[in-house]
Amino acid sequence: MLRICAALVFALIAALAQAAPSGRVKVIDADTWDVGDTRVRIFGIDAPELGQSCTDRDGRDWSCGDWATQQTRARYQGHVASCDALDTDRYGRTVARCTVGGQDVARELVRNGWALAFRRYSLDYDLDEKAAHVAGVGIHRGTIQQPAEFRARPVQPATVEGCKIKGNISSKGERIYHLPGQEHYDRTRISVSKGERWFCSEAEARAAGWRRARR
Repeated sequence: MLRICAALVFALIAALAQAAPSGRVKVIDADTWDVGDTRVRIFGIDAPELGQSCTDRDGRDWSCGDWATQQTRARYQGHVASCDALDTDRYGRTVARCTVGGQDVARELVRNGWALAFRRYSLDYDLDEKAAHVAGVGIHRGTIQQPAEFRARPVQPATVEGCKIKGNISSKGERIYHLPGQEHYDRTRISVSKGERWFCSEAEARAAGWRRARR
């Protein structure tokens, strides 16, 4: 009986931790963070994908996805976040509302032009995005393809010579890169619709939040 009670207590503790993840932030990309031991997808927003480009007012392309991630990392990396879990997405990430220092991080990301309101799921940040657009801040300093449309593009081959490192996302949402010659390299397929991408160097992959495949 005591064993059963102990198991129930541990299960309850685990469920509560899942429902309210908290801890230090590690930014994977602008809208995907590790909060403590939990991989979190920030609710209500959609940030440009790593490797996604935008066009500025002069018609020049720039790496807005990498830029948004860098800005978010500079602002929040290492800070303590408190989150309320709302759902689990198809990649196994906990979809949650999060605050840092009492501020809604999703609202801050949208106001700074580091992410867009994800109106498919929520209108909470619609006015914040419109204000950022009028002010022309961040990704609003030109034009941006909706991240969801960017992800929906078909699987792409490596487009830059020498960029042969495959950044794959596992069924559990773990970001793993494979080098030529590793065991699973040849059978790994890259789909940008899932947020997967090619890298030109291991340093680039690690900086983006991917880890090296173990074999």
